[in-house]
Amino acid sequence: MTRLSAPGLPEEAIRERARIGREAAFPPRASYGKRLFGAAGETAGQGRDDPLDTLRLVPPVFMPQRLEKLVELGREPVYQDVALDTAIGGFRSPLPVYITAFGSTRAASGDLGVPLSRQAARLGLPMVIGENIVPVNGYGRLAQTPDSASLLARISAYVEEVPEGYGGVVVQQCTEDADAEVWNLVYSDPAAQPLVETGRLAFELKVGQGAKPGLGGMTVVDEATAGQLMDHYQLDAVFGPGTPGAGAGEAGTGGDADGTPVSYLRSSSPGTFTEEILRQQVRLLRNNYPQARVWVKLHPGRDVAEAAAVAWRAGADAVTVDGAEGGTGWAPLAFLDGVGLPLAECLRRIGSPAGDLLASGRVWEGTRAVKAIALGATAVGLGRAALLSVDEDTECGLERFVACLALELRLLISALGKYSPGVVGREDVWPTPEPVAHTGHGEERSLRDESV
Repeated sequence: MTRLSAPGLPEEAIRERARIGREAAFPPRASYGKRLFGAAGETAGQGRDDPLDTLRLVPPVFMPQRLEKLVELGREPVYQDVALDTAIGGFRSPLPVYITAFGSTRAASGDLGVPLSRQAARLGLPMVIGENIVPVNGYGRLAQTPDSASLLARISAYVEEVPEGYGGVVVQQCTEDADAEVWNLVYSDPAAQPLVETGRLAFELKVGQGAKPGLGGMTVVDEATAGQLMDHYQLDAVFGPGTPGAGAGEAGTGGDADGTPVSYLRSSSPGTFTEEILRQQVRLLRNNYPQARVWVKLHPGRDVAEAAAVAWRAGADAVTVDGAEGGTGWAPLAFLDGVGLPLAECLRRIGSPAGDLLASGRVWEGTRAVKAIALGATAVGLGRAALLSVDEDTECGLERFVACLALELRLLISALGKYSPGVVGREDVWPTPEPVAHTGHGEERSLRDESV
């Protein structure tokens, strides 16, 4: 256990779920019969300034779908009757959840990447493998036993454990990955063929990410690593003076006056997209890798609805929207609380999705997940919560955490008088976000204004 920390998330509550599983969905057992429970003004760990957290789930009094379920079963339905199986971007998942992208950052590339892959596979959850792994850590093909930080190690661990018919691996590619021909390597690798042949491989075109919209991936590297990467990445001696004048693409030498080694900011290119570029990229993926699914990941930009529509029209199997609350890697402080749309606003702007819509951003418990689904998401992504769970227990932490989440999903969805995630809708949240009318030119207006 490396004891990761995650400011902005209820870390101890997540770790408790990784330790005790489903029991963590309820108050402590020892308090039963001794404490009276009721609303306390706010739910521990939730952000009161987060628009998604301020919404409430609102069960109706009259429940026609519960009556339909009663007739189907011949008895009164209960929460265990909620079927959580969900199609996610062309993959089958036992619940509306997937594992979001973890790339070459130290937290995911150390001792956690492979255990996370194994547990995600055993659960049958689709898993995204993030950018920059091959240029930084290597692919792993030439090693007798692939290095645990390599891309191949994560894929191989997943393939060994995933049950037949469930899950899938999604491989991101950024500009530097394209130079390393990452998608070509994976698509032709014998280790990935079980995924290719069963339709459980996807490639994700990364347009942006929630933690730092408009920027590429960032990590901190030491001087030796910087020297190895300087031909492929932009390097900046932000964390120490180094050689005077050392900057982008120039690794410099030396250290602080007290001898502290210099660390460098390694930045990926964010890539350049227009409507036509995105459209052509999706079509190129479908043409070049016909047996792979195509996913597109968007940052929480003001034109997120238009970008999602372009991707779906071009043939993307799924569009992921990473809200401004998302992020597991490294980002400038100025971006964390002040740049990008909240996830709830992204979902409001998109409205009724034209395809599979995946939502990520500080998802760690059932109410946030069900609210996102009610606002149009097909499934939600686990990011920091997944890493913390594996950090707590590398053998079963994620599995216990997901068991607790699945219980909450069933409890909440059945309370709405519904018995599958796909029928949860905007009527199930209050206040109900106003639908948006899109002009097709990056502008929007409330549908309420249409009648004026």
